[in-house]
Amino acid sequence: MKSYLNPHIRTPKSTKVIMRDVCVSLIPAFIGSVYFFGVGAFYLTLACVATCVAGEYAWQKLNHLPTTFDFSAVVTGILLAFNLSSNTPVWVAVLASLFSIIVVKQCFGGIGSNFANPALMGRLFVMFIYPSKLMNYALPGVDGTSGATVLSAVKHGEEIGYSVWDMFVGRIPGALGETSALLLLLGFVYLAIRKDLNWIVSVVYIGTTTLVCSIAGVDPLVSLLGGGLILGGCYMLTDYTLATSRMNIVIAVVAGLITAVIRIFSPTYPEGVCFAILAVNVLLYYIEQLKKPHIYGVAPAKKAE
Repeated sequence: MKSYLNPHIRTPKSTKVIMRDVCVSLIPAFIGSVYFFGVGAFYLTLACVATCVAGEYAWQKLNHLPTTFDFSAVVTGILLAFNLSSNTPVWVAVLASLFSIIVVKQCFGGIGSNFANPALMGRLFVMFIYPSKLMNYALPGVDGTSGATVLSAVKHGEEIGYSVWDMFVGRIPGALGETSALLLLLGFVYLAIRKDLNWIVSVVYIGTTTLVCSIAGVDPLVSLLGGGLILGGCYMLTDYTLATSRMNIVIAVVAGLITAVIRIFSPTYPEGVCFAILAVNVLLYYIEQLKKPHIYGVAPAKKAE
């Protein structure tokens, strides 16, 4: 079914097709999460996806809305799971999923109307109700054993203990879907080939963060591969609310600066991606006011002499 952008432009890319492509692109990282963190990663992701899909369906039924299945709830569930530690209890993941899909997405009108990224808001929800589990990251391939993330080690002046190759392929502690740059980039390239996203936004955001952190003395490869920068830049900053804004490049730069500032100056929190993307979600309206589009058919206002 074709979607209509305006009376003159038609495209076969519907929301359902794009969201389905995003699901496909996340398969490599999902398989990698199960490989590195065990079968618990599978159950945690399944719980998030099932809760998001069921929660959205129940909300639509209870409010007598048309029931839709456009894969957006599946994407929200996967990305939420990717932002959680493998040590997160399933019941916490279920609560976070309900918060993401009901409070953040559906209460504000559904897809395209939510004020912030639902998956990241779900992560923030977990940080408040169960911070000890979210920040307690399991070591890859070692059941029940936790360790400091690469960025946390750098923040506290400790030895990293992982090679660049370990960070690139994903053999480091971290959230389920953020550790393997290789698998995330495979999916990102797929989306770029399918023309499902504005890849320039991702490059500007990741480049800004890496550059500023490098100026502050942080190894650029550690900044790039040691945390959730690629996951956030390739899959959450590219949310259509942000990526289709006429100020998307400015938004990417602002998000990159916020991420870098948190990574450099925060005394306890070593990451910054979640807060930065949520911050530009909130600031989107004000950033867009910097350059108001001219309304056709209306003469521009004359400046007072």
